[in-house]
Formats: sequence, C-alpha cells, structure tokens
Amino acid sequence: MVTKQNSQKKQKTSAPWIAGKVNLKQDVLSGIIVALVSIPISMGYAQIAGLPVIYGLYGSLLPILVFAFLTTSPQFVVGVDAMPAAMVGGLLASMGIQAESEEALKLVPVISILVAIWFVIFYLFRAGRIVKYISTPVMGGFISGVGASIILMQVPKLWGGSAGTGELFRLARHMAKERHSFQLLSFGLGIGTVLIILLCRKWLPKIPMLVIMMLVGVILQLVFHLDEHGVKLLPEVAGGLPHLVLPDFRVLKYETVDILVQSLSIAAVIMTQTLLATGNYAMKYQDQVDNNQELLAYAGMNLAGGLVGCCPINGSVSRSGVADSFKCRSQVMSITASATMLVILLFGTPLLKFLPIPVLTGIVMTALIGIIEFSMAERLRKSSKNEWTVFMISFGGVLLLGTVYGVMIGCILSFAVVAVKAVVPTAVFLGRIPGEGNFYPLNRNTSARPIKNTLIYRFNGNLFFANIDRFENDIKNAIKEDTKQIVVDARGIDNIDITAVDRLMVFRKYLLDQGIHFYITEHEGILNDRIRFLGGGSLIDEGVMRRTITLALRDAGLRKPYELEEPEEDGKGKNFIESEERLAEFQWAFGEEAENRFEKMAWETAEQLVAAMAGEGVQKDIFGSYQLKTTWGLIGRYDEDEFWDYLEIALEQLANQGRITKEDASNLEQLIEERRERGVVRLQELNPKAMDILLKHRREIRDQLKAQLPEEYARVHNLRKERRLKQEKERPTQ
Repeated sequence: MVTKQNSQKKQKTSAPWIAGKVNLKQDVLSGIIVALVSIPISMGYAQIAGLPVIYGLYGSLLPILVFAFLTTSPQFVVGVDAMPAAMVGGLLASMGIQAESEEALKLVPVISILVAIWFVIFYLFRAGRIVKYISTPVMGGFISGVGASIILMQVPKLWGGSAGTGELFRLARHMAKERHSFQLLSFGLGIGTVLIILLCRKWLPKIPMLVIMMLVGVILQLVFHLDEHGVKLLPEVAGGLPHLVLPDFRVLKYETVDILVQSLSIAAVIMTQTLLATGNYAMKYQDQVDNNQELLAYAGMNLAGGLVGCCPINGSVSRSGVADSFKCRSQVMSITASATMLVILLFGTPLLKFLPIPVLTGIVMTALIGIIEFSMAERLRKSSKNEWTVFMISFGGVLLLGTVYGVMIGCILSFAVVAVKAVVPTAVFLGRIPGEGNFYPLNRNTSARPIKNTLIYRFNGNLFFANIDRFENDIKNAIKEDTKQIVVDARGIDNIDITAVDRLMVFRKYLLDQGIHFYITEHEGILNDRIRFLGGGSLIDEGVMRRTITLALRDAGLRKPYELEEPEEDGKGKNFIESEERLAEFQWAFGEEAENRFEKMAWETAEQLVAAMAGEGVQKDIFGSYQLKTTWGLIGRYDEDEFWDYLEIALEQLANQGRITKEDASNLEQLIEERRERGVVRLQELNPKAMDILLKHRREIRDQLKAQLPEEYARVHNLRKERRLKQEKERPTQ
C-alpha cells in the first residue's frame, strides 16, 4: 500500500498537470467554483489593466489550460490578477493611453508576450533561484502596497465615479475631484457588498460569497432597475470564443525602454510572488515543485494570454486558497475551470450586462483586501522592529512611488537584508555551568559563568572585510585587566577573505603585545586551507588554529575543572533576573518568557490531572506512570523542580475555584513533594555540584510565588510544614 506521503513525493510524471493524488470529485468541484469566483475578479482586473471586461474572462480560459499542462504544482491557480493588471494600467496612464482604446488593445497583448519572452530568458538562466533572496517582509510589503494602491484606484467607482491611476497623492487628488459624482445608492451598493463579503468571510468562510454577491447584484438590477436610479452597469459583453490576436510590435516605437523595463518588472513580480506562494503550498503538502519548470509554465500562460489579447497572467493566491479549501489535489481543477469558463463565454455572458459596477467594484476590493498582509505586519511589529521597518518601506515605496519603483525598492531591500545579516551575524560570549561539561552562551544561561582570565567568543558568520571590525571590537570591548587568553569558537565561520586574514594577523600581534594568547577553534579544516592560501599560514604554524576549545585552553595552561569567575552580586550584565537562574533548557529556549511558559504548562498539566481524576480520585501511581504531557515535551530534572512549584499553586487555585476538593489538592501536593524529593536525590547522584544552585533557585522561586500569590502560597507552605513535622514524628528513633 502506497502511503500518502510517498504518493505526494511522486510529483514528476509524464503528465505534469496530473501531479499529486487526483481526487476527481473534489478537483472538479474546485474547478467549477474557481471559474465562478474568477468571473467578477477577472473582469474587474481587466478594467484595471485598461481592457474591456470580456478580456478578463479570456484570461481564465486558454492561459490556465496551458499552465495546467506545464506546471509541476498540483493545486496552484493562475489568472488575471491584481499586481500585473495594476502595473499595466499604470504604464498606460503614464504613456497617456486611454483605457479600452484601440491603442490599449494593441499594446497590452504585446506586453504579455514580452513578459513571456522574459520568462523564457529566466528559464534559460535558471532565475528561479533568485526567489530565495527575496525576504518574506519585502514581498509582503510589496504585495500589500500593490493591493492598497489598487483599492484606492477603485474607491471612486463605489459611488459612481471613475477609477484613478498613479500613486497615493495623485489618487487622493482624483478622489477629491470625483466627489462631485457621488451617488448615494451606488455607494450603498458598493459598501454593502464589501461589508457583507468581509463579514461572511469571517463567519461563513466556506460559502463563495464573491459569486453570490455577483448574482445578488444581477437580481437587484432585474427587479429594481437600478440603472434608472443612476447606478452604472457593465457594458454589454459579447459572448463567444476569443479571437486570435497577432501582436503588433510597432507599438514599441514609442517609449520602447519604458515598455521593456515595465515588462521585465512585471515578469519579476509574477515570478517572485507566484513561486513564493507555490512554494508555500508545496511545503504544506510535501509536494515536489520544480521552480525552473514553473518559469516555463509562466512563459506558456502569458504567451497564451497575449495571443487572446489579455494582460499578463499571474498566480492567484486568493483563487488558490478557494481551490485548497475545497480539497483540490491536482490540476484537473484548472482543466475543469477552463471548461467551465468556456461554457460561460458561450452561454452566460448576456447576464453580465445586468451587473452593477459598484457591486463588481466591491467584489474586487474585498479580493484585494485579502492580499494585504495585516497579520504579517502586526506579527513583525511585535517580534522584529527591523523586519517591520523593511515591510513598511516596501509597502510605502509602492504606495508613494508606484509599482516600478516598488519593485526596485523591494529588490534593493532584499539584497540589503542579506548583506546586513552577513555583516552583522549573531555573536555571543561563552562560559561554563558548574558541574556541566559544555560551553554555554552567557546571555541566555545566567547559571553559566566565564572561565577565569578567559574570553570565549562565538562568531556565527563568515569573516570578511565588512564585519571584521565588529569581530575585533566585540573582543576588545570585553577584554579585562586580568584577561590572559581569548578563544574564538569559529564553528559558524565557513569562509574568510583576504582582508579578514590580514586583520587577524595584525589583531593577534596586538593581543600578544598585551600578553594575551589568541586561539581560533572548532572550525572545519577547509578554513585552515583557505587561510593558508590567502597568506595567513603563520596563524596555523604558530598554533593559533586549534581543533577544539578544550585543546586551546590546555595550550594556555588551563585544566579541568576550570576555575570560574564568581557571579556578580548586583547581577549587572545579565539579560535575565536572578529568579530565572536554572541549569536546564527553559531559559535557553524561551528567554524572558520562561516564567510565563512554566505557569502556562503548569495549568495545562493541572487540567489534565483534573480530567484524569474524574470519577477515580487521586491514585497513588498518578505520578508514577503519568507523563508531563505539555507542548514542550519531556522536562529536564532541574526544570522539573521548578515546575512542581507552579503546579502546586495551580492546583491550589483550582481548589479555590471548586474545580477539585481541598482534600484532592492536598493529596496531589503530597505526591508532588514525594516526586520532587526523588528528583532531588537523582540530581544529587548525577550532578552534586548543581545542588547549591538548585537550592538557591528553589528559595528564589518560592519568594517570587509568595509575592505574586500570597494566599495560595501560604496554604501550600503550611501543608509542606505539616508533612515535614508528621514525617519527623513517624521517623523511627536511631
């Protein structure tokens, strides 16, 4: 029997469109829904690109069929989409070409074919690899900026005005000018459409509200004749199959460079957005997607789009999300969507002339709201100010300067982010935890202490001309009067340039003049070869390069157990308060959130204990076989000692809430104390030197809990005291 995982790995077949496990019923249903959803979206985006609405439907026929047979992605959907449409519309506006004019109908398909040509060039040069250099904040900011720009372009159409073009300030002036065309009924229809779709998207996500609202708009026109009350309708759409459009490259004689640059920008945007989105689905379902083959698929779909007169075709995140929600697993979906659009073009277009423009505008705006990365911006704001700044610069660049400059800003930012991370890699100083046999970062392990007279410095990046200053300054600033040896943990250094080699030789001499030994350790042997090749052979010959930190310390005259510095009484220089001192993983894993995580996990375990006791009460072996089933997993012995304190407090609070009886809480706390003492005995056997730290830490945790939860702590403390007195009375006299 072939497992699901194995079947998903078999992606490259003789028919790429059938990649993935075909689920015929779901794939066909997904295709029909995607086609219906594409009707209003594609028509709206065609208008944005300066084309009649029918060309949006043409873009959902032949191009997605070609893509289906060339792609290696099982479920991704393409079509007429926001960003390429906006970029084409912006180019037409900048060239003074009227939307839907004869000149626009000639130029737009030429742009699509130029985009296809760029994709062939990308394919030949395997440019899909570039995507890994585009960071998520850059792409998120760019996509959000484009979405916001197009929404602002469409705002006047909500109240019966005309769409704007250009950047933020031009759009603001256009909206101010269009206020004179305000029509209340149109505005009510448009805003109502937006609100209904957004509310249903939150509360009824499975319902295809885009299609439903389009049908509602048609019904409202048929029943109430909205056009007689000033509401604009779509122009009559002629049905039938698209005609073959032969590209007229004579249009390139005007502003050729701008057209070529813009088409290149469009191709770059399509490639980046679509490959990134395709990659997300591939990771989700463990699919094997060939990025270079995808570029060929993008070339094919844009060539097909150009031959039917359509604007450039892009991957659609929103329609792919619709297909995914209906459990689509193969490109049978795209073939079905194309066939459905064929039926619509042959028989369904007469109904489109009854669709109110404000309703279509509302549908398009809600689709665009879906591509704005609000959640990403908020997550970055909370977690990484630098990446949030990158997101906002990319967003603002598109909004204020336009899509072309937005692309340029995005590319520059992406490479700048890569450069900054290379120039400023993470670096830490290391020390030892008493009784432990490894080296630990001092900034995340407050139990770790520096070895006396010694600096151990870990640099987590390649050394080259742009960061050698940071390397030297970090070490110089940490040198004390009694420093006698400096050891570099170079396991993160895979490469080095000639500037860094020369500076290392000078730096080593500077340290020797101060009587300080200097070592570089833990690196791969190839780094020695590189240093020797660049003229730094003396560093190897004179024993600077050593295999391990331990060997370097031995060469400096230090033997285990190493003498450690005494901890600073005022705690200065530590990133965490003393109450968080521990000899285990929690501080390393969660940093400043360690205490909150302990409390949360204690409550999770308390809830599980309540469930385990239901109808049975407290069993003697409840902790004998009971595992601490938390999201973290197995808790180490040292952390476990602290965990029991939090669990006892949680049980006391549950007792106060009436969730468990006081007697059950007391019995559980007694079992916890017994389990705790067994853990202490075991820790004493494994690591006697850790006991002083453990006992000190236990006192500090209890002082902290006493301050935070005095009543609960007082009861737990009294119970412990009573148990100790009872044990002393029962203990046989010697």
